[in-house]
Amino acid sequence: MTPTRQAAVTSAAASALRGRTPRRSVLFFAFAFAVIADPVSSVAYAIEAALRALHGDLALLLPTMSLVIGLVVVVTANYWQLVRRFPQGGGAAAAAARAFGPRWTFLPIGALVVDFVLTIGISIAAASSAVIALFPALAPARVPLALILLLVVVGLTWFGHGGRLLFAVMTVAFVAVSVTVLVLGFVTPHTTGHAAATHNPGHSAVLAVVLAFPVAMALATGVEAPSTAIAQLGQLDDTHRRRFGRGTLALLVVIVGGLTLALTALAVRLHIGIPGTDSTQIADIAHAAAGPGWLYGAFQLTSSLLLLAAASSSFQAGPGLLKALSGTAERPGVLPPVLGRTNRHHTPYWSVLVYLAAAALVIVAAAGQEQELVLFYAVAVFVSFLVGLVAMARFARQERKPALAWVNGLAAAAVAFTLVVNLLRGWPVLSMVATLLIAGGLYVRWNRAGRPTGIEDIEARAEAD
Repeated sequence: MTPTRQAAVTSAAASALRGRTPRRSVLFFAFAFAVIADPVSSVAYAIEAALRALHGDLALLLPTMSLVIGLVVVVTANYWQLVRRFPQGGGAAAAAARAFGPRWTFLPIGALVVDFVLTIGISIAAASSAVIALFPALAPARVPLALILLLVVVGLTWFGHGGRLLFAVMTVAFVAVSVTVLVLGFVTPHTTGHAAATHNPGHSAVLAVVLAFPVAMALATGVEAPSTAIAQLGQLDDTHRRRFGRGTLALLVVIVGGLTLALTALAVRLHIGIPGTDSTQIADIAHAAAGPGWLYGAFQLTSSLLLLAAASSSFQAGPGLLKALSGTAERPGVLPPVLGRTNRHHTPYWSVLVYLAAAALVIVAAAGQEQELVLFYAVAVFVSFLVGLVAMARFARQERKPALAWVNGLAAAAVAFTLVVNLLRGWPVLSMVATLLIAGGLYVRWNRAGRPTGIEDIEARAEAD
């Protein structure tokens, strides 16, 4: 965190501790709506991903997304427990280390490194698709457009962090415009589509939903953010950090769940099926609901800006994690010190370049198509989810809370099933391979460095720096 951002958080936190409720509300607004930018932005492509997995069977879309939201609630409940146990941040990495030993820290860390790359790639690609849906003439330049947007985001990151308030405003703007579109769509839609809204009787509905929902679990990415981001609130005590973390998780479920189910229901109502090559399903929903006027333009603009904000957030978190792993003069690191070097804007520029190269490679390989990346996206972070759930189940058993242990165990089984189904689709196994290679490499370097202590708190340190 830069001195400017730290000062802003410190000032607001100090006011909160003095009992000044308005300042505390402003701090919570900036924190919560910025942290949930990633999962809210996932709405832009997760619904379409489910429909494509259903082969356009619109009648099964709402049951599929309802199942997705149910599992998001389950995963969120686990992070609710993590916030209670680790109010100073740390997330699944801290839970794994304390439950199974520090060596297990590297599995969720490896998953997060991959997840940050994919978040940048899919967010930039989805933002490009949103722009192309508004300006179809740009379709032939999809990949160059995506790379230009990537460089813009990198440029903003390179010259310092603008603070979380801007991300919060983008999230609120998208939610407000989306609600307006939804109201118009349900009350006075501009037009309707032509997709069939009846299930194909030649296929098993249950099997189709079970096989399709894991793809749309990309919607769950970002759920882990509040449990680690509370480390930024350095001047708040543990009680207030828990409140901020849990309040953010509750807000995440309400907004992401509400928008997802409402947009899905509207897609079914207006018969909006798989989009053409120059559009997205969410853009087609907005166009059918509001028509081609200013509201449709505002919807595309706010969604693209929100997606860029999600990419920017990962461009801060990812290099921040590499910087924390590189260590300091007082604390030995796992990665080479060069990755921790910062410019005068406190940006770890070599780490930023690592993520720039990786994200550019991902975007080019996917031809700038976010739907090509969804399957990969719903793999890496689920490794972190699974480790966190298993760790919390172990804690519950140790504390003789059998009911909680069963709940966490069943949730871990559901997450494991989602992970396996996505891996069986073929190419997404590359995300798992990358996660395991990074985790293994970090573990080897940790051993060679003499197993420096404090590795279990690396996520919290990355957020607090």
